[in-house]
Amino acid sequence: MSSAVDDFDRWIRNDFVALNTRLEEAYFAAGAQILHGRPELETVKGRIVGEGAELIARITRSDSTPPLIPTDDDERYELLGSVGLYLGACRRHETEGPQATAWPLAQLLASSLGVAPRFVFAHQALYNRAVGDTFRTFTALADERAFILYNGLSVLAYQRTAAALRRVPTLGVSSPLTAYLLREARSGLDDVLHLGRTLSKTLDVDRFFLNIRPYFKPHHVGGVEYRGVNAGDFAAINSIDVLLGLCSPYDLFYQGLLTEKYPYMPPEDQVLLRATVTAEPLLDAFLRETSGGPLTPQLRDNAELFLIVCRLHGAATAFHHHRLVVPFLQAPAARAPQEQEPEPEASDLTTSGPPLHVVMDTLARLVDLRTARRRPGTDGGARRSLDRLRHTLDADQDAAPNSK
Repeated sequence: MSSAVDDFDRWIRNDFVALNTRLEEAYFAAGAQILHGRPELETVKGRIVGEGAELIARITRSDSTPPLIPTDDDERYELLGSVGLYLGACRRHETEGPQATAWPLAQLLASSLGVAPRFVFAHQALYNRAVGDTFRTFTALADERAFILYNGLSVLAYQRTAAALRRVPTLGVSSPLTAYLLREARSGLDDVLHLGRTLSKTLDVDRFFLNIRPYFKPHHVGGVEYRGVNAGDFAAINSIDVLLGLCSPYDLFYQGLLTEKYPYMPPEDQVLLRATVTAEPLLDAFLRETSGGPLTPQLRDNAELFLIVCRLHGAATAFHHHRLVVPFLQAPAARAPQEQEPEPEASDLTTSGPPLHVVMDTLARLVDLRTARRRPGTDGGARRSLDRLRHTLDADQDAAPNSK
């Protein structure tokens, strides 16, 4: 990378972190989500805006030969993340002035990669090169590091699960090799649950709500507002949804979720998400193969493993919703003072843009789909098909000569 990009990277990893941390400690001490009018804090905010803008201007100056914009896709994506962190901090501290230099660079990088022109969770988790054991963060707060670390590890576990499930269709659901892949998927989802429990015990609710969440808010790039950060902006969890057969890309609700998240994912994940919609659900394959009469021991064992994987996927989603989203977002939002926004309906309490109740309803519906839960007003998603497979396995076991 160019020296100008390197200088900006060093600033993001050092002074930028120190300045944000100083502001966050002041906000937390005051129990406030934002503080205005304190000269010492306004000076710190001014340093973030001014120093970042100056460094970005060096990257985008037109007289440089050769051009300072990286030609490598990975380096451009990394630079977009750093510019996005800067824009996210400016939005968090409600400062003005970064647009003249940062917006054009963000848009140029994003258009060359086919992604949204802001930082996303991928820039904080799996596309965040560590230097001296330290990856890029907004602050030096231990809670921010824990949030990124455990969510990042969960993404890796989901990716391991999805990679295993993607191999099953070419092997067939009765293959002994499929048993190995389903055990790998089960292990990955076990890790997701374990990591979620660890995060729920490690993360401080007030620190998250006051000092971490505000960086994830929607913000403008040019004249367009882009929604905030979502730790689920990877293809793996959707691949698992569709491959298991718990969610359908033909469902308008679910299709809308896939379309909305597409530009917020890394380019590689966009390719995987496009492939997801053409995959045959494993649930359909198991129903087809188990409907032909007595089951082979391998098919029966694989089907039992498959049902365990489905239950684990639903359990991980339900835990995330009820033990992380509700206590760390919904509960503190209910007791927080109204943020300073023009209209209460646009209170910015979520990172997704819509009001909190809309976001919570959407997430609750996703939990229902992934757990195949029947409740009034819903069709239970895959519940009928899962029950049919369970009944077939039980009936076959009862009919086996050695059954008791």
